[in-house]
Amino acid sequence: MIKKHNFGAGPCILPASVLEKAASAVINWNQNGLSILEVSHRSEEFEAVIQKTEQLVKDLMKVPDDYAILFLQGGASTQFSMLPLNFLAQKASYLDTGFFAQKAIKEARLFGAVEVVASSREKNYTYIPQTYEVCLSSSYLHLTSNNTIEGTEIFDFPQVSVPLICDMSSDIFSRVIDVSQFDLIYAGAQKNMGPAGMTLIIAKNSFLDSAKELVPSMSDYRIFRDSKSMFNTPPVFSIYAAMLNLEWLSEIGGVEEIEKLNIEKARLLYDELDQSKIFQATVHGTSRSRMNVTFTARNPEIESGFLKFIADKGIIGIRGYRTVGGFRVSLYNALPLASVQVLVSLMKQFEQMVIQENSSIII
Repeated sequence: MIKKHNFGAGPCILPASVLEKAASAVINWNQNGLSILEVSHRSEEFEAVIQKTEQLVKDLMKVPDDYAILFLQGGASTQFSMLPLNFLAQKASYLDTGFFAQKAIKEARLFGAVEVVASSREKNYTYIPQTYEVCLSSSYLHLTSNNTIEGTEIFDFPQVSVPLICDMSSDIFSRVIDVSQFDLIYAGAQKNMGPAGMTLIIAKNSFLDSAKELVPSMSDYRIFRDSKSMFNTPPVFSIYAAMLNLEWLSEIGGVEEIEKLNIEKARLLYDELDQSKIFQATVHGTSRSRMNVTFTARNPEIESGFLKFIADKGIIGIRGYRTVGGFRVSLYNALPLASVQVLVSLMKQFEQMVIQENSSIII
């Protein structure tokens, strides 16, 4: 069987050791005769899992002591409405950098006025706006740190005088950040943490305490904080798998080491795109994402041939988002450098084939 190199945008690939441990736990977790899928979320065994996962998040992200860590359900998209429900008083500010930022803006408008401080929409979201002002009366500024569809990423976060909230679903744990700069960070699990089903919240306690008084229980961060994410049945398996994945990350050197690897993976692919005669990157300069590299063929007629060529060699998951087209290569933490090297080698081979066989290509 051909080895598969999975560059899909999500769910993310997981390290082999994590898959093996998770598979074993599904049959007989810790040799206790129960599957991890059957264990009570109120048991001492699972309480130890959730405590260890929380500690791993604190250690890997260097989370300050005055922050709470929550494990919620509903995916990151639930946060698009949960945040303004809790914190939007009269007005909130949003930076519009792409599809998921737009979704967050749309939901926030159900709860109050939204100020879009800047947008890169006029250039198809191919860059991160750098200059904008935030009204001091805003309840918060919301950012999307990595835009998976458009292939852009924020590397310099703004210093603002209002609470800063960030959707880090697709680049959390991929690079070192200063958590203390943010009042609330949220991230769906299925990009760099594990299987879908759990959403991680890292939030300053004082910010959570500033929430509106009347919030439905299942949308109240304070209730989940005070119940240690146990207000209702948590996503047990998703949290367990995230624990295994964060253990793996810690064992290989933590966020500092994975950031070095992620820089190298992205550099290798962008270097190939920048010198290619048949492919071109859609994002340039300092806005380029390390997690999701987007590009197109200079001649769209060769796209289907390229996809078939690499699929026959075991490359999957690089077709661009359905509304955008082109190609998207996702380089999440568990993807080995060797997979990127295989892809780049195949890109070179395909380019030579096209140049030799199709003189009509635009060069």
